[in-house]
Amino acid sequence: MTERRPLTILFADVSGSTRLFETRGDEVARRIVANVLLALAEVSARHGGRVVKTIGDEIMCTFPGPLNGLLAATDMHRRIKGDPEFQRDNLAIRIGLHHGEALVENGDVFGDAVNTAARMADKSLARRDQIVATASTVNGVTNTTGLRVRPLGSAWVLGKQAPIEIVDVMWQEDLAHVTTVQRVMTPIEATPSDRPRLTLRFKSQVFEVDEATPFSIGRDPASSLVVETEWVSRNHALIEWKRGYFMLADRSTNGSWLKIGDDDELFVHRDETHLRRSGSISLGQAHQIDVADLIWFQCGGE
Repeated sequence: MTERRPLTILFADVSGSTRLFETRGDEVARRIVANVLLALAEVSARHGGRVVKTIGDEIMCTFPGPLNGLLAATDMHRRIKGDPEFQRDNLAIRIGLHHGEALVENGDVFGDAVNTAARMADKSLARRDQIVATASTVNGVTNTTGLRVRPLGSAWVLGKQAPIEIVDVMWQEDLAHVTTVQRVMTPIEATPSDRPRLTLRFKSQVFEVDEATPFSIGRDPASSLVVETEWVSRNHALIEWKRGYFMLADRSTNGSWLKIGDDDELFVHRDETHLRRSGSISLGQAHQIDVADLIWFQCGGE
């Protein structure tokens, strides 16, 4: 039987699983990841959710409405953070969710709403310990739990003609720096001091990147940062302010590798992703033991 109905769709991805398989071995790591997914499924059920499927280290759930999904997402993070076994292995999750019309068929769920929710959980948008949702999902949601969100700008979703507004759902207990709002889930407006500032460090050089001027990287002597190694293209990458983020756009032959905090390494090739928090960029090859050619970055105001 096939039917269309509005659903809140949630994707949760285990962050740190790649390192877990390297350090603990396949059998032990698989058991731990399975336990994480089981814990997430239990939380989902408590909030009226249904597990549609698990794919590797990712779980997909549906909920009857946005509030169910948002409360489940916050409790999922708290469940993982409160488990000593998961924390011993430095595991965390990233969550994306969206509410919209979905096609339900034979227990599975399809359609634009699914694609949008999956995009919210993508590594290029959501980092570990974060919940990213479409703004339309949280608009008008009322509750007495004091949930807060802050705007993250806009993001492109495959198949859509225009970018969509997205938000960060704040779930941590320590919210002293965040304005408390009761009953209505209200966006927290960014102040001038919250505006992103990007600092790049390469060997002995330090660069401050602003919102007005694109920053080019490559072997070309005209680049803002010249990196003279054989695996770096002449015009390898560009960093510029777009859609509310500093975006790294790879234009190279060999690609770029991005590592944010303890997250798994992300490969970017002829595509773009936004820079968050702090981390490193490796041009033309994956991160190596020799860190001499890494570009270190720090995003301020986040």
